[in-house]
Amino acid sequence: MKITSLASATTLALAMTLGACSTTAPTTAAAVNRPDPTILLVPVQITDPALQSGCWAQFYSQRNFQGDMVTLVGPAEAQSLDAGTAQALKREIDSLSVGPKATLQVYEHAMFKDRVVSFPANSREGGLVRKLGFGGRIEALKLSCAP
Repeated sequence: MKITSLASATTLALAMTLGACSTTAPTTAAAVNRPDPTILLVPVQITDPALQSGCWAQFYSQRNFQGDMVTLVGPAEAQSLDAGTAQALKREIDSLSVGPKATLQVYEHAMFKDRVVSFPANSREGGLVRKLGFGGRIEALKLSCAP
């Protein structure tokens, strides 16, 4: 008999708990049936008209086109990457991509001195340290545009 009473008490407690958690709204003529808001995450692609020219270079902070990315639209040149945020750019370039109408030249030292490595149009380099051969640090650069 105790087992039956215990089972009945458990069933009653469970029914009361489920009843207390019920979210059934009363159905009245005045109640408005509205759906919950829906949140959609849609990928957005923003294009810059300057990039349409094809004269650009993108620099990535990590190997294989990963990490933070900076885009330089040409024609452009930087005699020294030592001032302000360019200092961080110089230290954090580990891969790059060059646009279809651009040629990129990177220099070992400021003022376009000493060793230079060129990247032709449509080139991609996933590991700059090997390609540069001068420690992977870029001190100056030129981005030229094809007509």
